[in-house]
Amino acid sequence: MDALLELKRVSREFAVRRGLFDPRPASVKAVNDVSFQLFSGETLGLVGESGCGKSTLARMAVGLLPPSDGEVLLSGRPLTAWTPLERAARVQMVFQDPFSSLDPRQTVGASVAEPLRLAAAAAGHPLSRSECRERVKDILVHVGLQPEHVDRYPHEFSGGQRQRVAVARAIVAGPGALVCDEPVSALDASVQAQVLNLLKDMQENMGLGYLFISHDLGVIGFMSDRVAVMYLGRLVETAPCDELFSHAAHPYTEALMAAAPSRDPSRRGRGQILSGEMPSPLTPPAGCAFHPRCPHARPLCREQEPPLISVNQGHAVRCHYPL
Repeated sequence: MDALLELKRVSREFAVRRGLFDPRPASVKAVNDVSFQLFSGETLGLVGESGCGKSTLARMAVGLLPPSDGEVLLSGRPLTAWTPLERAARVQMVFQDPFSSLDPRQTVGASVAEPLRLAAAAAGHPLSRSECRERVKDILVHVGLQPEHVDRYPHEFSGGQRQRVAVARAIVAGPGALVCDEPVSALDASVQAQVLNLLKDMQENMGLGYLFISHDLGVIGFMSDRVAVMYLGRLVETAPCDELFSHAAHPYTEALMAAAPSRDPSRRGRGQILSGEMPSPLTPPAGCAFHPRCPHARPLCREQEPPLISVNQGHAVRCHYPL
C-alpha cells in the first residue's frame, strides 16, 4: 500500500546574513535529512522545541516550500508531478492561527467554498452556486457549526469556531491527508478538547491521515498512533506512541517528558529537565547536536554524529548510547 504522504531524506536550507557588518554568505539548514511515511487512517505526531524545524517541514509536506534536497511523494508520486489543484485535493493544511489564515474580507462560506469549487472544476464536474452553497452548509454542520454561519465573517466567531471553519475549509474537497501545524495551541483548554475530538471523529469517519505537529506532549499522546521527535532539524526518535511514552530511548525525549506537567505521581521527577537553549542552526555543534545539553554525553558524542538505529520493532533512535 502506497503511503498518503512520504518524505525521503528531505532537507531545507535558507540563505541568511551573518550580521550587519559581516557580508559573508551563510546558510541555515532548518530541516536536515528527514524521512517518514504517513498512511491512511493514522496520526503521526511531530514534537519538538520551538525553532527545531517542525513548521518548515509541514510547509514542505504540502508544497508551500520546495525542499533543497530529497523528495516529497504524494500517493506514491512526486509532489511536483501533481498540478496545484490535484495536490490541494489530496493534502491540505490546518494552520496554528485561524484568524490570520482566514481572509477577513470574505464570509466563511466564501472561504470554504473556494477549494470546493476549484476541486470540482479540476475533476470536470463544476458546481452551481446553489449546489456549492448547500455543500458548504453541510460541511459547516459536520464540524459543529450552524448553516446560518455561512454568511458571517471571521471576526464574528470565537477562536474555537474559527478553527472549526479552518478545518471545514481543509476537508471540504475530500483530501486524504491533513497537515495540522499546532492547530489547538492558541485555544483555551476546553475548546482544545472540542477541536481534538472533532479531528478524531473526522478521522474515524473519513479515514484521514494526519501529520499532527505540537509542542504539547499531552495533545500528542491523545492524538497520535506514532510519534516523531525533532531536534535542530533532525528526527532523533520515532516510535509507536505507547512505546515512546513508556520507553523513551533518546535523552532529549526523556527530557521533554520530564518537563511536561503530569498528574500521575509515579511520573513526577523522572528524567532531568534540560538546561540551556537549543544551539543556533547557523553554527550547529560537532558530533551529536544534542551533546551540549545531554546529561549522558560521552567523548564519542562530541566527535561523531550518531546514525538513526533501530532499538525495537518500529522504534528508531539517533543516539550512540540509547537509554
